[in-house]
Amino acid sequence: MFSLKKLSPTITDMIRFDHSHVLVSFHQYTADAKPKVKKALAETIASALEIHATLEEELFYPAVRNIDSGEPVLLKSVPEHNEMRRLIGELRATAPTDVRHDQLVQQLMRDVIHHVADEETVLLPQAERLLSKDRLSELGADMTRRRIELAGPKAGKLALDTAVGFSGSTAAWTLGIVGALAAATLLSRKAKPA
Repeated sequence: MFSLKKLSPTITDMIRFDHSHVLVSFHQYTADAKPKVKKALAETIASALEIHATLEEELFYPAVRNIDSGEPVLLKSVPEHNEMRRLIGELRATAPTDVRHDQLVQQLMRDVIHHVADEETVLLPQAERLLSKDRLSELGADMTRRRIELAGPKAGKLALDTAVGFSGSTAAWTLGIVGALAAATLLSRKAKPA
Protein backbone atom coordinates (compact mmCIF):
# COMPACT_ATOMS: atom_id res chain seq x y z
CA MET A 1 0.00 0.00 0.00
CA PHE A 2 1.28 3.49 -0.79
CA SER A 3 0.60 6.89 0.66
CA LEU A 4 -0.79 9.75 -1.40
CA LYS A 5 1.34 12.02 0.82
CA LYS A 6 4.51 10.42 -0.59
CA LEU A 7 3.31 10.79 -4.19
CA SER A 8 1.87 14.27 -3.93
CA PRO A 9 3.80 17.44 -4.68
CA THR A 10 3.98 19.91 -1.83
CA ILE A 11 1.13 22.37 -1.49
CA THR A 12 3.43 25.22 -2.53
CA ASP A 13 4.45 23.39 -5.72
CA MET A 14 0.79 22.69 -6.49
CA ILE A 15 -0.12 26.35 -6.02
CA ARG A 16 2.68 27.36 -8.41
CA PHE A 17 1.43 24.81 -10.94
CA ASP A 18 -2.11 26.21 -10.68
CA HIS A 19 -0.76 29.73 -11.22
CA SER A 20 1.08 28.57 -14.35
CA HIS A 21 -1.98 26.76 -15.70
CA VAL A 22 -4.18 29.85 -15.32
CA LEU A 23 -1.57 32.16 -16.87
CA VAL A 24 -1.18 29.82 -19.86
CA SER A 25 -4.96 29.88 -20.27
CA PHE A 26 -5.00 33.68 -20.16
CA HIS A 27 -2.30 33.80 -22.85
CA GLN A 28 -4.42 31.63 -25.16
CA TYR A 29 -7.24 34.19 -25.04
CA THR A 30 -7.29 36.69 -27.90
CA ALA A 31 -9.89 39.30 -28.77
CA ASP A 32 -10.08 38.06 -32.37
CA ALA A 33 -10.78 34.41 -31.46
CA LYS A 34 -14.11 32.82 -32.35
CA PRO A 35 -16.81 33.47 -29.73
CA LYS A 36 -17.07 29.79 -28.76
CA VAL A 37 -13.29 29.66 -28.21
CA LYS A 38 -13.37 32.86 -26.13
CA LYS A 39 -16.23 31.51 -24.00
CA ALA A 40 -14.49 28.14 -23.53
CA LEU A 41 -11.23 29.82 -22.47
CA ALA A 42 -13.09 32.14 -20.11
CA GLU A 43 -14.80 29.11 -18.56
CA THR A 44 -11.48 27.26 -18.28
CA ILE A 45 -9.96 30.25 -16.51
CA ALA A 46 -13.00 30.81 -14.29
CA SER A 47 -13.26 27.17 -13.18
CA ALA A 48 -9.54 26.91 -12.52
CA LEU A 49 -9.57 30.10 -10.46
CA GLU A 50 -12.65 29.09 -8.46
CA ILE A 51 -11.20 25.69 -7.58
CA HIS A 52 -7.80 27.20 -6.80
CA ALA A 53 -9.26 29.92 -4.55
CA THR A 54 -11.33 27.37 -2.62
CA LEU A 55 -8.27 25.15 -2.11
CA GLU A 56 -6.19 28.06 -0.86
CA GLU A 57 -8.92 29.29 1.47
CA GLU A 58 -9.63 25.85 2.92
CA LEU A 59 -6.07 24.50 3.19
CA PHE A 60 -3.19 26.87 2.48
CA TYR A 61 -4.28 30.11 4.13
CA PRO A 62 -5.21 28.43 7.45
CA ALA A 63 -1.77 26.76 7.54
CA VAL A 64 -0.03 30.10 6.87
CA ARG A 65 -2.29 31.87 9.36
CA ASN A 66 -1.07 29.44 12.03
CA ILE A 67 2.52 30.64 11.51
CA ASP A 68 1.89 34.36 10.85
CA SER A 69 -1.67 35.62 11.17
CA GLY A 70 -0.68 39.25 10.58
CA GLU A 71 1.03 38.83 7.19
CA PRO A 72 -0.36 41.70 5.02
CA VAL A 73 -0.40 39.59 1.82
CA LEU A 74 -2.44 36.94 3.63
CA LEU A 75 -4.87 39.53 5.01
CA LYS A 76 -5.73 40.81 1.52
CA SER A 77 -5.84 37.41 -0.19
CA VAL A 78 -9.45 36.46 0.55
CA PRO A 79 -10.81 39.91 -0.39
CA GLU A 80 -8.86 39.59 -3.67
CA HIS A 81 -10.45 36.16 -4.23
CA ASN A 82 -13.87 37.70 -3.63
CA GLU A 83 -13.21 40.42 -6.21
CA MET A 84 -12.06 37.71 -8.64
CA ARG A 85 -15.32 35.81 -8.04
CA ARG A 86 -17.29 39.00 -8.72
CA LEU A 87 -15.46 39.50 -12.03
CA ILE A 88 -16.04 35.85 -12.95
CA GLY A 89 -19.76 36.26 -12.33
CA GLU A 90 -19.81 39.31 -14.59
CA LEU A 91 -17.74 37.51 -17.22
CA ARG A 92 -20.08 34.53 -17.28
CA ALA A 93 -23.06 36.86 -17.71
CA THR A 94 -21.44 38.63 -20.69
CA ALA A 95 -21.67 37.29 -24.23
CA PRO A 96 -18.28 36.54 -25.84
CA THR A 97 -19.26 38.79 -28.74
CA ASP A 98 -19.58 41.77 -26.38
CA VAL A 99 -16.43 43.95 -26.14
CA ARG A 100 -17.00 43.97 -22.36
CA HIS A 101 -16.17 40.23 -22.33
CA ASP A 102 -12.62 40.97 -23.52
CA GLN A 103 -12.29 43.81 -21.01
CA LEU A 104 -13.39 41.57 -18.14
CA VAL A 105 -10.87 38.89 -19.11
CA GLN A 106 -8.13 41.54 -19.22
CA GLN A 107 -9.14 42.97 -15.82
CA LEU A 108 -9.26 39.48 -14.33
CA MET A 109 -5.80 38.77 -15.75
CA ARG A 110 -4.37 41.98 -14.26
CA ASP A 111 -5.83 41.15 -10.84
CA VAL A 112 -4.65 37.53 -10.97
CA ILE A 113 -1.10 38.49 -12.03
CA HIS A 114 -0.86 40.90 -9.09
CA HIS A 115 -2.26 38.27 -6.69
CA VAL A 116 0.08 35.56 -8.01
CA ALA A 117 3.11 37.84 -7.67
CA ASP A 118 2.28 38.48 -4.01
CA GLU A 119 1.79 34.81 -3.27
CA GLU A 120 4.88 33.64 -5.11
CA THR A 121 7.21 36.26 -3.64
CA VAL A 122 5.84 36.34 -0.08
CA LEU A 123 3.46 33.57 1.02
CA LEU A 124 4.94 30.53 -0.72
CA PRO A 125 8.56 31.22 0.33
CA GLN A 126 7.36 31.97 3.87
CA ALA A 127 5.47 28.67 4.04
CA GLU A 128 8.51 26.81 2.71
CA ARG A 129 10.73 28.41 5.35
CA LEU A 130 8.42 27.89 8.29
CA LEU A 131 6.61 24.61 7.56
CA SER A 132 8.38 21.26 7.38
CA LYS A 133 8.67 19.40 4.08
CA ASP A 134 6.46 16.66 5.58
CA ARG A 135 3.76 19.21 6.48
CA LEU A 136 3.93 20.78 3.01
CA SER A 137 3.57 17.31 1.45
CA GLU A 138 0.71 16.43 3.78
CA LEU A 139 -1.06 19.64 2.77
CA GLY A 140 -0.33 18.81 -0.88
CA ALA A 141 -2.02 15.42 -0.47
CA ASP A 142 -4.98 17.12 1.21
CA MET A 143 -5.13 19.57 -1.68
CA THR A 144 -5.10 16.72 -4.21
CA ARG A 145 -7.98 14.96 -2.47
CA ARG A 146 -10.02 18.16 -2.18
CA ARG A 147 -9.28 19.15 -5.81
CA ILE A 148 -10.67 15.81 -6.95
CA GLU A 149 -13.83 16.43 -4.92
CA LEU A 150 -14.25 19.90 -6.41
CA ALA A 151 -13.32 19.07 -10.00
CA GLY A 152 -14.83 15.58 -10.22
CA PRO A 153 -18.43 16.61 -10.84
CA LYS A 154 -17.27 19.09 -13.52
CA ALA A 155 -14.63 16.88 -15.17
CA GLY A 156 -16.49 16.49 -18.47
CA LYS A 157 -17.19 20.21 -18.82
CA LEU A 158 -13.63 21.10 -17.79
CA ALA A 159 -12.23 18.75 -20.44
CA LEU A 160 -14.59 20.05 -23.14
CA ASP A 161 -13.87 23.72 -22.38
CA THR A 162 -10.15 22.98 -22.41
CA ALA A 163 -10.35 21.12 -25.73
CA VAL A 164 -12.37 23.91 -27.38
CA GLY A 165 -10.32 26.73 -25.87
CA PHE A 166 -6.87 25.42 -26.64
CA SER A 167 -5.46 24.51 -30.01
CA GLY A 168 -2.68 22.33 -31.43
CA SER A 169 -0.04 20.94 -29.12
CA THR A 170 -1.20 23.12 -26.22
CA ALA A 171 -4.52 21.27 -26.23
CA ALA A 172 -2.75 17.93 -26.06
CA TRP A 173 -0.61 19.17 -23.16
CA THR A 174 -3.66 20.48 -21.30
CA LEU A 175 -5.67 17.34 -21.94
CA GLY A 176 -2.70 15.49 -20.44
CA ILE A 177 -3.28 17.51 -17.27
CA VAL A 178 -6.94 16.44 -17.26
CA GLY A 179 -5.77 12.85 -17.72
CA ALA A 180 -3.39 13.25 -14.81
CA LEU A 181 -6.29 14.45 -12.67
CA ALA A 182 -8.24 11.34 -13.61
CA ALA A 183 -5.22 9.18 -12.71
CA ALA A 184 -4.91 10.98 -9.38
CA THR A 185 -8.56 10.18 -8.72
CA LEU A 186 -7.91 6.50 -9.27
CA LEU A 187 -4.77 6.56 -7.14
CA SER A 188 -6.56 8.30 -4.30
CA ARG A 189 -9.29 5.69 -4.34
CA LYS A 190 -6.69 2.93 -4.14
CA ALA A 191 -4.85 4.75 -1.35
CA LYS A 192 -7.90 4.85 0.93
CA PRO A 193 -7.69 2.30 3.71
CA ALA A 194 -10.07 -0.64 3.34
